[in-house]
Amino acid sequence: MTSGHKTAIVTGGLSGMGLAIARRLAKDGTAVFVGARSAADSTHVSTILGPDAGQIMAAALDVQSRESVDAFVADIAAARGGVDILVNAAGVYDEAAVIDHPDQVWDDHIDTNLSGTFRMIRAVMPHMKRKGWGRIINMASVAAHNGMANNAAYCASKAGLLGLGRCVSLEGAAHGVTCVSISPTWVETEMLRRFIDADMQSTGQTLEQVRAEYAKSNPQNQLVQPSEVAELAAFLASDAARALTMEDFQVNAGSLW
Repeated sequence: MTSGHKTAIVTGGLSGMGLAIARRLAKDGTAVFVGARSAADSTHVSTILGPDAGQIMAAALDVQSRESVDAFVADIAAARGGVDILVNAAGVYDEAAVIDHPDQVWDDHIDTNLSGTFRMIRAVMPHMKRKGWGRIINMASVAAHNGMANNAAYCASKAGLLGLGRCVSLEGAAHGVTCVSISPTWVETEMLRRFIDADMQSTGQTLEQVRAEYAKSNPQNQLVQPSEVAELAAFLASDAARALTMEDFQVNAGSLW
């Protein structure tokens, strides 16, 4: 199956790693459909996608809703004859200590990061099985392997993706469907930039100083770039990655937090 005949879905594909992956897949000639709640704003979509708007299509998607997920996948499958690649990059991040931890923070993390990924996989699996080919890539995190204080919800949701992926890979193995995850450390995305801005305001440090502190969290002393994660995702979505399944690939720059 050549790239030009493949159809990919990227959730959370209008920002950060999701957008970088969508652009990278489109570069290979893959028809890419990104889903995000913000895609309901056509002006926002046009601004974000720019010249890639002709190769990347966007539509509103709420991974917390089975109805939204099933309709989104069904529309694409009907238009393209199926779905070949799924990249689950939609996610939320918030911090709270376990003591007095708000239920809403916990529920949002589990329902978006873990259950949202499950809903997407459940919707695409029949199409991939029918074709006898599929690639499912879940965006996990170094936090799936290592704990962080005040991050119980995030760490639990990302660790859950590893268990989910193992089961999906076994069910898909006989049908040419692989399932893997990517676990990055700090990546220089819009979310990290918001953290840097907040640290600048609270500490009085410059952008360069705060950015350097984040970079020092790994032995390479450099922040991972979205494009680096996207290159790995493109390989994992290719024919060459047939034997890579039930695996988590850490893009950790040597960090173990």
